[in-house]
Amino acid sequence: MIKKLIISAVLMYVSTSRAQEFANYVNPFIGTSNFGATNPGAIAPRGMVSVSPFNVAGKQNILEKDSRWLSNPYVSENNFLTGFSHVNLSGVGCPDLGVILLMPTTGELETNHLKYGSTYTNEVAKAGYYSTTLKKYNVKVETTATTRTGVSRYSFPKGRANVLLNLGLGLTNEEGAAVKIVSSTEIEGMRNVGSFCYYKPEEAYPIYFVAKFSKPAQSFGVWKTPKAYKGEEAQWMPYNGKTRIMEEYRKEVIGDSIGTYFKYDFDQPTQVEVKVGVSYVSIENARENLEKETHDLSFEKIHQQTALNWDTNLSKIKVEGGSQDDKTIFYTALYHTLLHPNTLNDYNGDYPKMMTRETLNTKDTRFTVFSLWDTYRNLHSLMSLVYPKQQSDMVKSMLSIYDESGWLPKWELNATETTTMVGDPAGIIITDTYLKGIRDFDIEKAYTAMVKSADTRKNNPLRPGIDNYIDKGYLTAHQEGSVSTTQEYNATDFSIALLAKELNKKTDYKRFLKRSTSYRALFDKKLNLLHPRNDDGSFYEPFDPLAGTNFTKSVGFIEGNAWQYAFMVSHDIKGLMKLMGGQKAFSAQLQKIFDTNQFDMANEPDIAYPYLFNYVRGEEWRAQKTVQKLVKEYFQNKPAGLPGNDDTGTMSAWLIYSMMGIYPISPGEPVYSITTPVFDKVTIALDSQYYKGKELIIEKTGEEEGIIDNIQLDSKVHNSYFINHADLVKGSNLKINLK
Repeated sequence: MIKKLIISAVLMYVSTSRAQEFANYVNPFIGTSNFGATNPGAIAPRGMVSVSPFNVAGKQNILEKDSRWLSNPYVSENNFLTGFSHVNLSGVGCPDLGVILLMPTTGELETNHLKYGSTYTNEVAKAGYYSTTLKKYNVKVETTATTRTGVSRYSFPKGRANVLLNLGLGLTNEEGAAVKIVSSTEIEGMRNVGSFCYYKPEEAYPIYFVAKFSKPAQSFGVWKTPKAYKGEEAQWMPYNGKTRIMEEYRKEVIGDSIGTYFKYDFDQPTQVEVKVGVSYVSIENARENLEKETHDLSFEKIHQQTALNWDTNLSKIKVEGGSQDDKTIFYTALYHTLLHPNTLNDYNGDYPKMMTRETLNTKDTRFTVFSLWDTYRNLHSLMSLVYPKQQSDMVKSMLSIYDESGWLPKWELNATETTTMVGDPAGIIITDTYLKGIRDFDIEKAYTAMVKSADTRKNNPLRPGIDNYIDKGYLTAHQEGSVSTTQEYNATDFSIALLAKELNKKTDYKRFLKRSTSYRALFDKKLNLLHPRNDDGSFYEPFDPLAGTNFTKSVGFIEGNAWQYAFMVSHDIKGLMKLMGGQKAFSAQLQKIFDTNQFDMANEPDIAYPYLFNYVRGEEWRAQKTVQKLVKEYFQNKPAGLPGNDDTGTMSAWLIYSMMGIYPISPGEPVYSITTPVFDKVTIALDSQYYKGKELIIEKTGEEEGIIDNIQLDSKVHNSYFINHADLVKGSNLKINLK
């Protein structure tokens, strides 16, 4: 018996140690300040559910949750917590979700979140785990998660205790919920969410849930708070002292500000575990998700499994050298890239169809949260390199969206199309994936879908302004974001051309290749910048090349100015160089962006710019020094350690690539630009289902702060600062020697 106990203890120690090898470097607090919009809540890789502390609706401003740009459930600087939300977005710049809030309290029942909320201390966040202690109640809260279930453990002191489920709070711009107490250990219901970024106020949809408690409540009930209106604008004041408490009520309750409570009276300190299963299809599926994924497993066992799941995913890249902080920001960034896109389908494969939301079924993973204006630039490329099976399922999900709605996604969220941002980026991702050797999807269907969005003139939701684009080669100044949208369409047309060439569609190849350089008509030689044109072809005046930063109004550009979009044509750098007067003029203009503080690390259009110096012979050192400076300045092991919105992992993907020493310079092309790695050695495990090689090794030798002296590929001199994807995934050793 003693021998068995010893063996068991050793196995548990080994399992726990294994789970900490890579996951231990993750710091989920990174990005919870400085508008990073991440949260420290517990989540499984690609999880549907995340259990996050919710501290953005408190005493300071009771309507703070309705701020248009408050898109995250947690801000590091805040200290008043009103619950733990179960469905959340990470790194996103617009509000939605942040609903199904649980909150443990003690003493007399209170349903007003402004009164029952509490300050907190002793926060701990790891991959798949979060805990804190509520000061007001001396209750320790611990959370973990499976893919579709959030699990909480509350350690109550002796005496009266309550667990509140608040369906009135949330980040979403929609209202409306329903709840029913099934028994003294179970609650079921739904919450409406939607109207992401206020773009489509009619696009509301339900999230269903089932909550199960480890201990039966001694009493329970439902509350409902009617709205109160104040002033001419009918400002909503969510609590007006007239809350209706319905003791022992077992029928369904429908409303906006509603919730349930479970009451206990403990004669000694007691732990209560609550499991919340979620589904976008039905309450029955939410219950099945909960039961199938958690069974009778304890909090500890679920936490252990999720930590091991994280460690397995993070172990695909192993780094050596660098500081403790270097490894922390690197693996936290990798963690952030494994949150979105996330799982939409239930355990049984059910998921809601685009638009109509009727139930469909899949045998693969149906992914959601396709923030493509952001992620086409680097995140999906990273997934193709490190997690090709996941990327394959993401492309298949995009094609299913096409089957269901008639269009590829633009900014898809939980089977709704938000149409947020500009461009038509899905085709870039599909081309990039296919040309990198991931080909287990219907490429002819994909190509047809790409051409449809590129050529359809009427009722085209993906390419507004397409008539001018096709007829003139560019959108005109009266159309919002005319220059930047033209550039985005150019980038996609270039990817269509690449794929057409690969599929031997010669006529299409020539047609789309020509279309991909139409931005040249917007080039103003006097400014050496792109300049919006009027309908008659003249340049728009008065034109301010600096207008457009910090969300200020700009004619011609979306979320940026003329400088920040000046080089966003990485597929046609040689053409841009010629327009600018050659390599020296190109390099000088590029350097000017950094010298005049026009470079914006927090926004997508210019994040590849440091690597563009590699196109100029003799100027490659500028890329290396600029990337090194940006990594140190903007990415740090602290809550404000991201430059801004993580944008569903896009900023994190930039960091991962930059710390490894390669970057996908031209989205759609299977080519990387080379820079100085942070680490001495990076080993990427290659998936044998897609790649011939077992692992890709990137090594750095020489002076720590030096510049690149020479590059070797498999011990042979590599005379270029660019390298093909195919040359890496055959199982290569890329050695970057510094001087």
